[in-house]
Amino acid sequence: MTGLAAAFGSGAMTNSIEDLTTQAKSYLIIGSNTTEQHPVIGMRLRQAAKRGAKLIVADPRKTKITDFAVMHLQHKPGSDIALLNSLMNVLIAEDLYDKEFVANRTEGFDELKACVAKYTPEYAEKITGVSAEDVRKAARLLAANKPGALIYAMGITQHVTGHQNVLSTANLQMLLGNMGVPGGGVNPLRGQSNVQGACDMGCLPNFYPAYQKVVDEPAHTKFVEAWGNAASLTPGLTIVEMMNAAHSGKLKAMFVLGENPMMSDPDLNHVREALNTLDFLVVQDIFMNETAELADVVLPGASFAEKDGTNTNTERRVQRVRKAIEPLGDSKPDWVILCDLFKRVEARLGTDRSKGKFASWDYESPKAILAEINAVAPSYGGITWERIENVGLQWPCPNTEHPGTQFLHAGKFTRGLGKFHAVEWMPPAEEPDEKYPFVLTTGRVLFHFHGGTMSRRSAGLNAIYPEGKVEIHPQDATKLGVADGELVRVSSRRGEVVAKAEVVEKADPGVIFMTFHFKEAAANLLTIAALDPVAKIPEYKVAAVRVEKV
Repeated sequence: MTGLAAAFGSGAMTNSIEDLTTQAKSYLIIGSNTTEQHPVIGMRLRQAAKRGAKLIVADPRKTKITDFAVMHLQHKPGSDIALLNSLMNVLIAEDLYDKEFVANRTEGFDELKACVAKYTPEYAEKITGVSAEDVRKAARLLAANKPGALIYAMGITQHVTGHQNVLSTANLQMLLGNMGVPGGGVNPLRGQSNVQGACDMGCLPNFYPAYQKVVDEPAHTKFVEAWGNAASLTPGLTIVEMMNAAHSGKLKAMFVLGENPMMSDPDLNHVREALNTLDFLVVQDIFMNETAELADVVLPGASFAEKDGTNTNTERRVQRVRKAIEPLGDSKPDWVILCDLFKRVEARLGTDRSKGKFASWDYESPKAILAEINAVAPSYGGITWERIENVGLQWPCPNTEHPGTQFLHAGKFTRGLGKFHAVEWMPPAEEPDEKYPFVLTTGRVLFHFHGGTMSRRSAGLNAIYPEGKVEIHPQDATKLGVADGELVRVSSRRGEVVAKAEVVEKADPGVIFMTFHFKEAAANLLTIAALDPVAKIPEYKVAAVRVEKV
């Protein structure tokens, strides 16, 4: 997420779902299994394709959305930059790019042009596996059908080059002149409920709320004045860095809220060792999950239906969440638990929040918390409790007279001119070899969500999709002597799992696919914790594995 924040000043869709799905004449979906991971938006995109919009999907697997595409660019996992650079190579070589937009709205074009010059379709084909002819056809379709929207998800970000991948998507859309217009933009689809709101509120180690940088002294001073104290000017640790610090004994305690790293983090054996090394582990959640089983203290939070508040969705829209029932048992809304905890910690440490403008932890309600957000987060300044009573508002919304922002960068980028970045392709951290000859890529299925803490408690969903599977190409299955439904063992340098083989022609030979929903066959026992050096995102999408018949 921090990679996108660096590129655009936020980690959000530039455009709205409405203009995206009704006004775009073309789409490039890259690294997004949209119909399964974002089914509502996926439905709207299928409708757009039926009305004549040109849908191009770039994905190592055949997914449901490819059935509606005019082209499927089935590139190798980890080759996104080479593919995007080859599209830009064609646009420039054939004089198809938006010269007026590039001249008036951007800088760094000469550096980009020099960089992508070598990524001819023929050169890129050796890296991506996508034919030169298809690259040229796709580039011409995108140039001829504007405005066009670029949509991506974690298939772009979850690489050691995730930050660079995001910059490449921005390069392409600026080259096409598809920024700051309805039906265009760079649109990352958020993978979890309110993950956008969590990032907006400073749940990133290098930002305060509204993407005010921790390293900026004016921002630090602002929050000292607001809260009485604030963290240092040094960014904190990301989750994989926390696990590494815990494993080495540098981090002594951890508080996990609404997250299940024992399912969702890479290299789960390492994660288990790290959590067991801690002196003290607290988990706050609505169910006992795999991480909570290791905790010293479990705090019972309330579900969305048991509390009031707000949710910021993938299009930057802040909406009300309304309590339907009272919290069950001993559970409490998260904000109530946190405020109670903070007061006790302050009393124990002798710290004094009363020096800040917002001195008290005794909030009357989520409405009072939103009022504080209005004061300290400029992009949320005009999104008051009363204004979103019936209809949500999209940030940035700096004051109560502002209507909210349907799409970003109209007329001018946040930084002034949009900057092209010369981005070179780099191979994944781990590539197949003689011992581990297959590439594992991971993702989700329609019927389960994330680590399965909620969805695997649904009898109906479990009946439809009860267990994890290993998707394997028929050619590979034949070589291994594996039939559909038979058990296979998948091993990496970090662990192994046993699951049923699903013999399907979704990915190319040499590539297998698994989900991380099922603790009985958890793909993240196999994945690698190699990090993007800028955004600190783990490389979930590429790992070298061995597959054997059981």
